[in-house]
Amino acid sequence: MSTCLLPRPAEDLAPVGGHTSARAARVVGLDVARALAVGRTTPVAGDDLVLARVRILVQAAWVFAIGGVLEALGTDIDVILDVYAVLFVLALPFLRWPPRRLLMAAGVLAVLTAPADLLLAHFVGATDSFDEPFVSLVVTGGCPALIWWTSILVGPAVGRSDLGSARVRTTLLAAGVGLAVLGHGGGWVSTHVWAGGRPLTGPSGWSERPDQWDPVWLTGAAPRSGTIVEIAGSVGVAFVVIALCLVAAERLPRVVVPLASVGSMALTVYAGSTVAAWALGTMDYADNRSWLAYVLGTVVLATAWRLAFGRGSLERLLTWSSTRAAGQSRPPSSAEREPSTSMGG
Repeated sequence: MSTCLLPRPAEDLAPVGGHTSARAARVVGLDVARALAVGRTTPVAGDDLVLARVRILVQAAWVFAIGGVLEALGTDIDVILDVYAVLFVLALPFLRWPPRRLLMAAGVLAVLTAPADLLLAHFVGATDSFDEPFVSLVVTGGCPALIWWTSILVGPAVGRSDLGSARVRTTLLAAGVGLAVLGHGGGWVSTHVWAGGRPLTGPSGWSERPDQWDPVWLTGAAPRSGTIVEIAGSVGVAFVVIALCLVAAERLPRVVVPLASVGSMALTVYAGSTVAAWALGTMDYADNRSWLAYVLGTVVLATAWRLAFGRGSLERLLTWSSTRAAGQSRPPSSAEREPSTSMGG
């Protein structure tokens, strides 16, 4: 679950206080679901592809609007639905790409987007537009869409694989462990070699640096730093999480029902938790008890809702409206349904 969604717990306690691996898992999971929705190993084509893109665009518009409403509540939750909406749109050109091509493009983006984001952050800082809404959304925010573009290519590559195959799951797990070690290990090494053990924490720090190039800008794998090694490490953790979840869902289907329930209505849960935080006021972050209560309450309520009513209310709204906009007389089947209705669950 995204740390941009969770109320911020005590930073010096549990590891839920800002690490981006969970967010990467969520973004990659979102696009695994998208790959499964848009044809899986045989992507849709022709009119079906056009309709799928229309549905995704409509749902992206809804997600952006819902995010704006939640942001207006003024809670201390970093609402990132607007980033998800941008990522939905950025995914559109790649719906038919094969896994190998997607992974190659993802590797290129992982290397290029971090320095590109850095240079753009410097440029907008020099033009006094660092905090402009679109600039913050794409480049300088806590969860910049440019940085997480890599994940929307990796996700479909995973989703277009045979996820029921033990070989694919083993490969996914091994690749995840390798990327996680490479990313976080590379972050530690680069921090101590070039940054004196003190890396930057993200785009907000870049604008405070001198104009000349400094390798310190791209060191470390600190949460939200947006460096190359952080991207690699976070995607690696996402691979491990997906592989383990696939095995657990197959071998312990009843045990994972609560988690699957949250995933099946993640947009409704997201919105509901934000409204709850607004209604309850500021939480006590002296320890992680508030965070734990939030997690347990979310799992219990989502499971009860799914057993009683099925899909979440916002997921129903997005599916219905996007289906109508695409001119379809029926909602898409489970094999066709866009993952944006479940926010990657």
